[in-house]
Amino acid sequence: MQYDVTVIGSGPGGYIAAIRCSQLGMKTAIIEKYPALGGTCLNVGCIPSKALLDSSEHYHKAIHEFEEHGIKGGKYQVDLEQMVKRKQSVVDQTTGGISYLMKKNKIDVYNGVGEFQDKNTIAVRSAEPASPAGLSAKGMAGRREDIKLTSKFIIIATGSKPASLPFIELDKKRVITSTEALEITKLPKHMIIMGGGVIGLELGSVFARLGTKITVVEMMTSIIPTMDGTMGKELQKVLKKLGFEFLLGHKVTEVKNTGRQVTVTAEDKSGASKTLKGDYCLVSIGRRPYTEGLGLENVGINTDQAGRIAVDNHLRTSVNNIFAIGDVVRGAMLAHKAEEEGVLVAEQLAGQKPHINYLLIPGVVYTWPEVASVGHTEEALKEAKIPYKKGAFPFKASARARASMDIDGQVKVLAHQQTDEILGVHIIGPRAADMIGEAVVAMEYRASAEDISRMSHAHPTFSEAIKEACLVATGDRALNI
Repeated sequence: MQYDVTVIGSGPGGYIAAIRCSQLGMKTAIIEKYPALGGTCLNVGCIPSKALLDSSEHYHKAIHEFEEHGIKGGKYQVDLEQMVKRKQSVVDQTTGGISYLMKKNKIDVYNGVGEFQDKNTIAVRSAEPASPAGLSAKGMAGRREDIKLTSKFIIIATGSKPASLPFIELDKKRVITSTEALEITKLPKHMIIMGGGVIGLELGSVFARLGTKITVVEMMTSIIPTMDGTMGKELQKVLKKLGFEFLLGHKVTEVKNTGRQVTVTAEDKSGASKTLKGDYCLVSIGRRPYTEGLGLENVGINTDQAGRIAVDNHLRTSVNNIFAIGDVVRGAMLAHKAEEEGVLVAEQLAGQKPHINYLLIPGVVYTWPEVASVGHTEEALKEAKIPYKKGAFPFKASARARASMDIDGQVKVLAHQQTDEILGVHIIGPRAADMIGEAVVAMEYRASAEDISRMSHAHPTFSEAIKEACLVATGDRALNI
């Protein structure tokens, strides 16, 4: 089969790249290792975790807030099996939607592992084409030999896998990753989470809301350490109220499955050790690029110590017709970052001149309250010696937040001291994930804090807090604190 573009990997970066290539008139194929399309995000990442987060949040509100709202019911119980079943239904609907989009855009789908033979040829190992033109599913049934595709351009979008450490055996029974955590159907009494980053805190929130004791062991002295420091401090306060325990500044030295339990040993900076016992240890210390089986050595593409593929500013690898996007290249491992890169490569191949401002790709933590950030952190501005001013507005002063009983958190706006241009916006509060879009738009157009402070915001809304924070940043002019 001959194609203009072949995409390896069907996660958000891969399938979006394939769709955009097809829209631009290129004959396109996509190769996916697993039977379901959508990659980690749709199958064992973003989508299923959000489904469980929503289910657990409903339960938590029923237990802790309904009576205050005047809603009296019976004794609520957790049916974790049903929650997992509903989660899978959401996943199936979403991945099914990707299959529909492939057909709609006339993209040929191959199931198997794509391996480079040369810079224009890919062997699809143990493949069964799901929808290549001219081949019916019936006609391909049972066919298992390799299929070779030739392609003018190739986009690597194979994503990432959970990272671990050499001394940890991920047995997937007691010592687990986020993938296995999404399938737990019996509520644990105690879960130890190794790592205080986004994934661990989100999944920890799911189980904490349902009644599990959560202990987070983090080597750094703060949680979500890559985000603005204020956000980490505020989130830690909220999660403590939910029942989280934190061992910050502790390095894990041993993780052991003892049969019905797991033991985790950690030591602080002084060398003093502490041993924890729990039902599970969720290893959540980040993710690593996944390039196994691609045959990169066959085309002379190397990876760095972190396993990432080196690319230029156009996402081109050292081989001129091969591109790489998403988690396998530098930058934040975010689905929406991969999507933007997929579109960028497709439009470049069509002769257009797209661009991405990586500073303005927002990051979100889907705890409750949510955390969302875009632009520079306060720590980064200090390090770069950029003069700045800041404004903050607490949600406890928001009428909309009081009405919904969501008063934890704040909006923090950072603006340039001389020009007033917005340099960063950091939100911890209700619907922060949705509100951060306003900040992204403002910063894309290089708005000042005063610009936002003079724009009308509907009342009562959570987003009024952004306006109020900008009022503070422009001279302590807040109207509601």
